Amino acid sequence: MQEISIISMIFTAALVLVCLFLVLAPIFSWNSYLSFANKGQDSATNKEVLLSTLNELEFEYKMDKISHVDYKNLKKQYESQVVSIMKEEEEQITSQTVDKDLMAEIESEIEATMKSHKNNKGGGK
Repeated sequence: MQEISIISMIFTAALVLVCLFLVLAPIFSWNSYLSFANKGQDSATNKEVLLSTLNELEFEYKMDKISHVDYKNLKKQYESQVVSIMKEEEEQITSQTVDKDLMAEIESEIEATMKSHKNNKGGGK
């Protein structure tokens, strides 16, 4: 009889621990430990989420579910976040330096190849 009560106490303790874990897990920031995506993907994803949120906000405003004041405040907030993400993306693009000499050489090779291809086509007719 004592064995049953000890076993039931062990199962009860395990059940309580599992419940505590499930309740407390969202409180802790697990994202910082599980974040494997690079920043570029995160900003693109955030931009998409913000743009879709702006779309939904516009829809809800047109359906009279949101007051005009709330709509203006939320729209301004989301638009400023989108603008900052777009500026970061633009800075990343402009910060990537391209070797201008290499680009000029590649363009001249492309032009030479196109000219020779045109001459070959014109000579064959």
